[in-house]
Amino acid sequence: MNELSETRGLRADAPLPDADQLAAPRARLTAALRQETHRGRAALPRRRMILVGAATAGALAVTAGIVATLPADSPRAPAGKHPQVLSAGASADALELAAATVEKHNGTEPGPKQWVYEKSTVFVQGKPQSSEEWTRWDGTGQANLPGIPPAGDISDFDPDKLQVWYGPNQEEKWKREGYDDRSQRQFYRFLATLPSDPDRMMKRIREEHAIGSIKGETPAQRDWREIDVLYRSVLIPPKVQAGLFRALAKIPGARVTTGVKDPLGRPAIGVSVNYAERTAAGWQGKQEIFFDPESYAYLGETRNDGESVGARAAWGVVNKPGARP
Repeated sequence: MNELSETRGLRADAPLPDADQLAAPRARLTAALRQETHRGRAALPRRRMILVGAATAGALAVTAGIVATLPADSPRAPAGKHPQVLSAGASADALELAAATVEKHNGTEPGPKQWVYEKSTVFVQGKPQSSEEWTRWDGTGQANLPGIPPAGDISDFDPDKLQVWYGPNQEEKWKREGYDDRSQRQFYRFLATLPSDPDRMMKRIREEHAIGSIKGETPAQRDWREIDVLYRSVLIPPKVQAGLFRALAKIPGARVTTGVKDPLGRPAIGVSVNYAERTAAGWQGKQEIFFDPESYAYLGETRNDGESVGARAAWGVVNKPGARP
């Protein structure tokens, strides 16, 4: 099966922008980090100052800054390289660089008869369990592997046989009857209507009540939860990807961590928040979303200090159920 190295371009079929296009956000990031280094020497004389090496074009370009190094025995620390947590200002500039990268992509909507493929992995008691799903773009088909057991007698059920379902187009019915259900195509097109400004974009998303309000939840907690859910969409228009990175930068306490690995052991950057107290949604501790350090594609997440762990192992657009990118 083709994994990340062969599916990296599927979210956007254009090459990453060149160095000239990213010069401005990279310069802002470098300047911000240098300022923080200068301030840090005066205000925090006992803290160790660490310089982060520059990355290649299209990756997270960090040249200097104040970072917090996790313990050497951190379970996610890559061999020979410790995770490094950027300061608030450096995190915001790093997320702007990510936004400037992804918004240069050219998003192409699949055809109505094409299928969106996703291989997901969840960890149950530390053990990975993977499944594959194909969804027809117009909402008229679904396929799963392993298959989902039917109700009633399952004596002849074979979980290793591709299970395919076809049905009528439900888009107009859902819209007419006011259901929240959307096909992949409807959801993609809704996202495409969102303004690129992160504040206006999040306002529109909240107005849609896609995940529902929870009494007692703060606006920042709601925004994190909305963004967390949106990133689980396999295909997201490039301008919305950029807006989500900029919205993450506005969430108080959000930090970028370099040098980490995602739940499947792939190199990644992480964006996280920490909740000292349990939120109204039941979230507590560290919540982290992982991205590929070159393409900034979504890789997975951990929730509640690793209590819930999931990853996107592979994804893409194919022409029939059972096909893989």
